[in-house]
Amino acid sequence: MQSGGLKAFSGCKLLNLLIGLIMSLLVPDTGLLFWMLLSFGIVFVVVAKYGFPIIIQMVEKRKAYIDQSMEVAREANAKLAKIKEESEALISAANKEQGRILREAMQERDKIIAEARRQAEVAAQKELDDVKRQIQQEKEEAIRDIRRQVAVLSVDIAEKVIRKNLDEEHEQMEMIDRMLDEMLAKKEN
Repeated sequence: MQSGGLKAFSGCKLLNLLIGLIMSLLVPDTGLLFWMLLSFGIVFVVVAKYGFPIIIQMVEKRKAYIDQSMEVAREANAKLAKIKEESEALISAANKEQGRILREAMQERDKIIAEARRQAEVAAQKELDDVKRQIQQEKEEAIRDIRRQVAVLSVDIAEKVIRKNLDEEHEQMEMIDRMLDEMLAKKEN
């Protein structure tokens, strides 16, 4: 049992030692505190004299860079807005031009259609006139042909009638005399 009590006593001692060490870390000694403050003061003075100006200069450069970048971004936004405005104006102008071109194309189409109709009407009228002229010519030719046939028939009929009437020689002589008299009478008038 003694060995168990010894172990418990040495465990407590160890615990106290640990607590003491932790407490010494948390509560510094006065000498240590002095040297720490002196070291901190020296480092602070060196940093303040040499480090802060460099840090401040870097921060100022960074601030100037950020300000410059912001200004460039504002200018870029302004240019972008201007370009957008110009592109919208160009699109609007293009749409107007497209409308004008379409109107002109439709007017030209209407003119072409009207001209084609007029030419078709002229061609149709010419064709109609040609057909009428051809019909008139054929009609006149037919009338001439009918007259020729009538004349031929009339001559044939007259010849047959005269032959019948002039079968005798005496009648033929009388007819010849009568025709000669009629011709002489026409010449005297």
